[in-house]
Amino acid sequence: MADTQSAMPDNTAVRVALWRAIHVLDDPSPHVIEDKIGLRLAAPDPDWRGRPDMDPDATRFFRASILARAVFIEDFVEEQVARGVAQYLILGAGLDTFAQRRPEIASKMHVFEIDQPMHQAWKRQRLIELGYGIPEWLRLVPADFGAGEDWWQRIQAAGFDLAQPAVVASAGVSMYLTKDAIATTMRRLARLATGSALLMTFLLPMEFAEPALRANLENSMNGARASGTPIISFFTPEEITALALDAGFREVNHVSAESLARRYFADRKDGLRPPDHGEEILVAKT
Repeated sequence: MADTQSAMPDNTAVRVALWRAIHVLDDPSPHVIEDKIGLRLAAPDPDWRGRPDMDPDATRFFRASILARAVFIEDFVEEQVARGVAQYLILGAGLDTFAQRRPEIASKMHVFEIDQPMHQAWKRQRLIELGYGIPEWLRLVPADFGAGEDWWQRIQAAGFDLAQPAVVASAGVSMYLTKDAIATTMRRLARLATGSALLMTFLLPMEFAEPALRANLENSMNGARASGTPIISFFTPEEITALALDAGFREVNHVSAESLARRYFADRKDGLRPPDHGEEILVAKT
C-alpha cells in the first residue's frame, strides 16, 4: 500500500466509500446497493465506526443520497450496455467500485476513471494488492479534473473513442467546481457522439433543503471547507437544465430526489430515503 496519507483519495471520497459500507453493515436488507469493496480499498483505522461522521443515524440523509445516485447511475449504465454503448467515463472517480462489483457488465465496455494522479496511483496499487488487478477494459486515467488539466486529451490517449457513444458520470463533483468549469465540461461532453449521455449530480441551494436537513448540510459544508474541498456551486433544476442546453445537449431531464426515493426506497421500513431537494441528477443526452 502507498505509505503516505497524502497519496490516498481525499476525505470526501473515503467518506462516501465508508457510508456505502455502513449501509451494508447497519441498514436492514434489502440493500439499495451492495458495496464493501470501497471499505477494503480505504482500509480505515480500526476505530473508524466511532467517527462522528460515521454515526448511522446522523448520516442517514447523506447516506441515502449517496446510495440513490449510485444505483440510478449503475442502472442507467446497464440499460445503455444493453443498447450497445461500450464506453463509460467516470469523472472524479474516487473509490468507485463499479468495475470490481459488476464485472459482468463492466467487462462489456471500456471503463475510464479520471482522478488526480497520486490518487490514481494509490488506487491502482490497492486494487493489485487486494487481488482485483487492472483488467484490460479498465483504464485509470490520471488527471486533476478539478484543476482543469487536459483530461480530454488524456482519455483519448487511453483509448476513449470520440466517434463512439459513451455514458459519462459525474457524481458528487459539480458542487466542488466553479460554474464556469462546469459549463466548460458540459460543452466538451456535448460534442460526444450521438447517443451519449451525461449523468451529473448537483446540489440545490440551501433554502430549498428540508428544514431538518439544513443544520446537517451546514455542518457538512463547514467540514468540506476545513478539509480543503469547499462546496461552492449550487443550482436549481431550471438553472442546470439551461446550462446543459446552452452547452449543446439535445435532450435534458432532471431526476428529483423525490423520484429516486419512490423508485428505490418506497418499500423500506427503516425510514431510509434521500431527502427532497438535496442532491439531484441531471441527465443530458447528445
